[in-house]
Amino acid sequence: MAHNQDRAPSPWRATPENKSEDGENLNGAEKGAENGKKDPESPQPVGFWDPRLKAVRHEAFKKWLLTTVVLMAFILSVLSIYWAAFFHIPRNFKSLVVYIVDFDGAAPFDTGAQPLVGPIVTQLGQRTAAMPNQLGYGSLPPSHFNNDPLQVRQSIFDFHAWAAIIINPNATSMLYSAISTGNTSYDPLGALQLVYLDSRDSTTWSTYIFPLISQFMTEVTSRVGQEWAQIALQNASNPATLNNIQRVPQALSPAVGFSEYNLRPFYPYTATPAVSIGLIYLIILSFFSFSFYLPIHMKYLKPEGHPPLKFWQLILWRWLATIAAYVFLSLAYSLVSLAFQLNFSGSPAVPDTSVTAIVNGNPDAYGKGTFLVYWMLNFWGMIALGLACENVAMTIGNPWMGLWLIFWVITNVSTSFYEISTEPRFYHWGYAWPLHQVVEGSRSILFGLHSRIGLNFGILIAWGAVNTALFPFCCYWMRLKSKKGIKEYWA
Repeated sequence: MAHNQDRAPSPWRATPENKSEDGENLNGAEKGAENGKKDPESPQPVGFWDPRLKAVRHEAFKKWLLTTVVLMAFILSVLSIYWAAFFHIPRNFKSLVVYIVDFDGAAPFDTGAQPLVGPIVTQLGQRTAAMPNQLGYGSLPPSHFNNDPLQVRQSIFDFHAWAAIIINPNATSMLYSAISTGNTSYDPLGALQLVYLDSRDSTTWSTYIFPLISQFMTEVTSRVGQEWAQIALQNASNPATLNNIQRVPQALSPAVGFSEYNLRPFYPYTATPAVSIGLIYLIILSFFSFSFYLPIHMKYLKPEGHPPLKFWQLILWRWLATIAAYVFLSLAYSLVSLAFQLNFSGSPAVPDTSVTAIVNGNPDAYGKGTFLVYWMLNFWGMIALGLACENVAMTIGNPWMGLWLIFWVITNVSTSFYEISTEPRFYHWGYAWPLHQVVEGSRSILFGLHSRIGLNFGILIAWGAVNTALFPFCCYWMRLKSKKGIKEYWA
């Protein structure tokens, strides 16, 4: 002990005399500089081209070049996953199915008039579907839906297609009736329906589907208007018919139109982060929890006035503490959506085939229990995303953890924020990726959509189970690297 007391203090250790006037610690070199003297024991800086730095320069350049090549390869490979997701979108528009169902003149709605509107729409749909870079228009007979237009709506709600164009019963007969009787109450919007739900995927609907389907609807009204005008004007020589046409001009132009039924509107707009960009932060929070909590866990192994904890018990503690942290972190994440007035309190019940009123907010799926289900989905999402980050971080260490985060974000975003069916088949693995389940589940919870919540939870739980099984092995590998001095990085 006396020997230790007589030993000169290290120049890198703060001592009472190694302090500046403002109380900051100074090392030996800084103290000497303050006194106008040079510490003879401290090596003096030299210029970059000093011969004594030759070996260091060569090593630094070689490792800089290697690091740059590796990062370039990572950028080219991993970022390409995101760019490639949009590479074949026009070619894959056919996967975005739109039903065309012609009830015009079909039994039991046949009134004897030769159908005009239905055949024009159906034929135009067939021609459009045969063109490249167009939606997948497909005609189905009314019998496929038991001659019930509401069952067409149900099929859209059940995700069998992205939209449906319904030619209403007696669409042509109503045109003939309008000009033969002068029915001033005739409404062109009663001829055709467009049924869809944009909350299924507002990005896909607004960016890809609606612009193309709007062009189709414009062409429908133009074609029907042209052919119907010829038929109507052939009878215009009859003074009574001409008088009726003058009384009901809307029966001549535009003749027909589309009533639009958005069964589940994407509203309120503050739901956007909850089902898209905001979920990136769920990944980031899951990732960075490793760095925040690891120093706390490691205190059990440092014999600072206490014996170290048995390693297998440390593993158990780490896992339990991590899961407990996810409970509260996912709660905080979920409360943000609640704070910005997404509806979690129970909207009036709405049938699947009816349009929800946005005045009531988003039509939550589980009434008073909606927030609890939403929280649990985010909790299991954090487990699936976070335990994978924990295992990878222990396996590859720094600085590769940052690259893993980029990879994890890109692969999850590419297969969850965008419709996988419009992407190359390579991306079909995304149906099993964690964030895809969180996004799909969140949409069904917040907008009362067709639910696959059991599948969503099942896949997330499976991710958690697999990563839990791998967790002890990754912990032992991390300890082995520390004991053997294994370095993951060459610098």
